Amino acid sequence: MSDPDPNPARFVADADVLAADLLVGGPAREALNLARDHSWVTLVASDPLLDDAEAVVETCANAELAADWRDHAEELRERVDHPDGDHPGLASAYNGDAVHLLSYDDELGSVQTGASLRKHMNVSVREPRAFVSLFDPESLYEVVVGGEYPGPDREY
Repeated sequence: MSDPDPNPARFVADADVLAADLLVGGPAREALNLARDHSWVTLVASDPLLDDAEAVVETCANAELAADWRDHAEELRERVDHPDGDHPGLASAYNGDAVHLLSYDDELGSVQTGASLRKHMNVSVREPRAFVSLFDPESLYEVVVGGEYPGPDREY
């Protein structure tokens, strides 16, 4: 069972968001930069989730870029396992005690799906733009780490 009080500085980016970070930029890149810039903010992802994103990058660009992206994603993410057949984004959030799942999937972000998910796990599904507008590193730092926020603490 997932931790009843997951860490608010842990998040999952679904395959569409991971690919958009590389290929499009914008809010997807801003969201992933939160993990790149702060050592205490964690991107959680399973191997199947990275497999899905790598396939999207390969389809939209090429195999070489997809493989290079995968190498960088492996370094950034905290790896979690989950049973075969589970939705990679949801399972990564559940097994990685992440509060946030970033996705462009309208069905996954629907009110009905949210109500259903709350019965099983403490996760909020939202688009990257909404996540970036709500995720405040300065106020979260005090809760997650403690003390005064020093600003971004690493360059990725």
